[in-house]
Amino acid sequence: MKSLPKPLIGLAAAGGATLIAANRIAAAPPDPGVAARAEAAQYSGPWRHGYARANGVRLHYAELGSGPLVILLHGFPECWYEWRHIIPHLAGHFHVVAPDMRGYNWSDKPKGVDSYSAGNVSADIAVLLDHFGEARTHLVGHDWGGAIAWHFGMYHADRLNRLAVINAPHPAAFARELKTPGQLSRSLYILYFQLPLLPEASVRLLLRRTLTESARVPGAFSEDALDVYQSAISQPGAATATLNYYRATFRTGPAFFEKNRRTITNPTLLLWGMQDFALSPQLTEGLEPWVPDLRVERIQESGHWLPEEKPRLTSNLLLDFLST
Repeated sequence: MKSLPKPLIGLAAAGGATLIAANRIAAAPPDPGVAARAEAAQYSGPWRHGYARANGVRLHYAELGSGPLVILLHGFPECWYEWRHIIPHLAGHFHVVAPDMRGYNWSDKPKGVDSYSAGNVSADIAVLLDHFGEARTHLVGHDWGGAIAWHFGMYHADRLNRLAVINAPHPAAFARELKTPGQLSRSLYILYFQLPLLPEASVRLLLRRTLTESARVPGAFSEDALDVYQSAISQPGAATATLNYYRATFRTGPAFFEKNRRTITNPTLLLWGMQDFALSPQLTEGLEPWVPDLRVERIQESGHWLPEEKPRLTSNLLLDFLST
């Protein structure tokens, strides 16, 4: 039996060594100093913290205010804390609840890619309404939270009042724009996220730099916020869990886009930071066949992280829309 060529042996050894190193980074315990500062930051505001058992998963949430329910869904790689500027503004008129979605921060992190399908996460939100004794809610989502919000609007419309989505593409528009070189090139990172271990290591190593450098408003991410997000992604199983949102959707393939074309009839607001590094401005166009009652606000001076880059403007636009 012939032995493998030396170049192949060397390549395999290098690949194995890379995966071992990536696993060590991905599995490293959280930095105690960062974790302590993150916990202090999350308890520093006027909000209250609680937990709910939803769809078999224990979800952490922060809440403030009274009145009609508003649920705020965060994006990747953040957590409920991305809404820290928005919560107090809305809480004067609403009961505001900002959960950590499954896999994030202080919420449970179930095993398996399929646990993070849009259907499972959307079902979490439906059960969360039951926890608060509410039949319906206003729903606001950014990034992956926006993707879940679109799904909720399609499949749980009877439990939805008004829908607001921030820099998250409607599935039909995303499928359309992926056929263009511009959006396809912006989305190549999703292919990288399908690899084992390397994305987990990258997220943990580069989170702070990626957030600060991709924001178009200098200082959008405070050191407290970076500590919170670094601590959240460093918790056992968190990096894999949060990346599994991408993996679950990718494994569904074209069927995901075909299934998620139901018309959303609820009043809908789309807020879009036009300097988004990952999502084309064309994703805000041509949505009327799927969302007929739609208002679009395009923010020229912001990038992807609108709730943190332009918190006061975001708060005012949401308050105006949700109070109508």
